[in-house]
Amino acid sequence: MTQGTQRVLVVDDEADLRELLVITLGRMKLEAEAVGTVTDAYRVLGESAFDLCLTDMNLPDGDGIDLVRHVSRRYPDMPIAMITAHGSMETATAAMKEGAFDFIAKPVTLDRLRQLIDDGLDIRRQGPAEQSADQLIGDHPTMKALREQIGKLARSQAPIYIAGESGSGKERVARLIHALGPRREKPFVAVNCGAIPTELMESEFFGHRKGAFTGAYEDRKGLFREADGGTLFLDEVADLPLHMQVKLLRAIQEKSVRPVGESREFPVNIRLLCATHRNLAREVAEGRFRQDLYYRLNVIETRVPALRERAGDIPQLAKHILARLCQQWGLSAPSITDNAWRALQQYLFPGNVRELENILERALTLSDGQQIDTSHLQLPETSQSANDGNATGTDLPTRPGNMPLEEFLQEVERAELLRALDATHWNRTAAAKKLGMTFRSLRYRLQKLSLDQGGDEEEPDTE
Repeated sequence: MTQGTQRVLVVDDEADLRELLVITLGRMKLEAEAVGTVTDAYRVLGESAFDLCLTDMNLPDGDGIDLVRHVSRRYPDMPIAMITAHGSMETATAAMKEGAFDFIAKPVTLDRLRQLIDDGLDIRRQGPAEQSADQLIGDHPTMKALREQIGKLARSQAPIYIAGESGSGKERVARLIHALGPRREKPFVAVNCGAIPTELMESEFFGHRKGAFTGAYEDRKGLFREADGGTLFLDEVADLPLHMQVKLLRAIQEKSVRPVGESREFPVNIRLLCATHRNLAREVAEGRFRQDLYYRLNVIETRVPALRERAGDIPQLAKHILARLCQQWGLSAPSITDNAWRALQQYLFPGNVRELENILERALTLSDGQQIDTSHLQLPETSQSANDGNATGTDLPTRPGNMPLEEFLQEVERAELLRALDATHWNRTAAAKKLGMTFRSLRYRLQKLSLDQGGDEEEPDTE
């Protein structure tokens, strides 16, 4: 081995496939070591350093997911990919949730194999990113957990579904995942699926040839090919009509697209991220979103909290936003009165961080530039939060007309749980007592609403 040669560990019990992988790696000027069992893989990993690992799922003495967990825990800087049986999407999904950066299905094609190897080695070669998840402002536990999760998600190539309300910052999260990952030097292409006319969707996504239809005066690459090598972010993906969902599913499965009016397909290599403010699982249950596409997009899910769930972060966010606005407008930062601070923290912010930005921009315009008071905020009088100690039954939050009742009730429940947890410094036993429920009931509700921080607090003994 020459100095600097990169090393790849191959774990597969099929001798023919091991030989194919070793030959392919050799032609790529990489040194390969191949073993056939999980036990042998543990042994060689302890003896030597590797730049990449490729493992089969079904092995004589265990399964590949056990090895993925081992590598993620013991060798977090070494990318690992899974080789799965054809069509075994459940296995691939499980592997990526445990830390695999990607997967390849049998029978293995050489082009796809080379791309997988290149992607894995790019992850290893990339140095520290200039940006960091610290750009997400807030000290609430949910924000700390989100920043930590973004750091892990950035290394993966798995499709990610970003859930959250409108204006909560889903695109910012998507851009951070891209900026911290190995594709950061490649394009980040964002598209709002709800803003594209239905009749133009296929052309927008996959491109078209000149003359393919009336108005096609020149060739167009389409969003998939524009994002080739980088990241494609599909915002409001639930707005896609069913016929387009079928075409999107095929493009994801085949990793290729066919422009309108074109007779051949073009391979694409993208990282796919998607988001919507709707409950995508409910859209599937009600027949408005294809289940097979849902499972393709929702390999890993992350959630951006609503601003009302982390009201304690409002002062920090407001100061950051005002500083940015003042820098853009060439102004000195104004002070904010105590009454204005109280009004901001009691407001429910149905529009989330985006609405906070709009409110502060308006207040900065209406004020004299030296001090912002409550009158400059122009908050709706009926928007008082239940946090207000003087609130009565008539001050409870009102369900937005376009929000299903079940989703609204979940948001109210989430807000109450977070309020109790904040009051008890995230001591779940104390929070359960404060809410008048059992520890087990609280834990169930936290898991149901994706609020479980994975703490080590044990269930208290009950006599």
